[in-house]
Amino acid sequence: MTAGTSSFSEFLMQVAPELLPGRRPLPPGDFAAVSAHATTIVALRTADGVVMAGDRRATMGNYISSRDIEKVFPADGYSLVGIAGTAGLGIELVKLYQLELEHYEKIEGAPLTLNGKANRLATMLRGNLGIALQGLAVVPLFAGFDVDAASLDEAGKIYSFDVVGGIYAERDFDSIGSGSMFAKSSLKKRYRRDIGTEEAVKIAVESLYDAADDDSATGGPDPTRDLYPVVMTATAEGSKRIDEAVVADVARSVIAARTENPYG
Repeated sequence: MTAGTSSFSEFLMQVAPELLPGRRPLPPGDFAAVSAHATTIVALRTADGVVMAGDRRATMGNYISSRDIEKVFPADGYSLVGIAGTAGLGIELVKLYQLELEHYEKIEGAPLTLNGKANRLATMLRGNLGIALQGLAVVPLFAGFDVDAASLDEAGKIYSFDVVGGIYAERDFDSIGSGSMFAKSSLKKRYRRDIGTEEAVKIAVESLYDAADDDSATGGPDPTRDLYPVVMTATAEGSKRIDEAVVADVARSVIAARTENPYG
């Protein structure tokens, strides 16, 4: 049981490969219709780092399978990861990824660089290619605060991926999931560089509201059930979740503004 490698997923592949999400045997066929799907995630660079937010809905075809799923998580002390696609598989992948980063730091005595963390996530995605081709695809969005950046202006970074493990550095903002086209359109109109965290949180919540307005798989703020987007930040102070009461106030202000001007 000696690890022998700084990668926990590689260690698991040697001793118990059947425990890896992408190594489970499946019969032939497409399984997309039998699993819940997580939808829209957005991420923005700020003057302090990054903000990431996700709606709370999961769907199974035209059926809402969950109204309160969480899709945004801390990857480690300075980074965040959100998932779209097959919900159960995505959450399992995030847990494995969190363990992967923790394992590396314990073995090597130092954390991976932010770019190294993104590359490690891409490698894990490549291991899921087989089941992705059978309809059980997961697409993550990764963002974090680069403690090795030359300046604070360059510290916030966002990385997007595709199902085959391709990795792409995004410049200012990005979105994934079924509502991403509408969320990006909203971000284009409202985003500007060097915004503060507080304003970025409002823009993120508003972009998810716009996505939910046009995409049935994305859930908007739900004051009736007291359900609001999960919003997290990664700054020099570390990764943390914005208090739900704060997000609720922001969401209610967005709803009030749209009540007065439905198309504004």
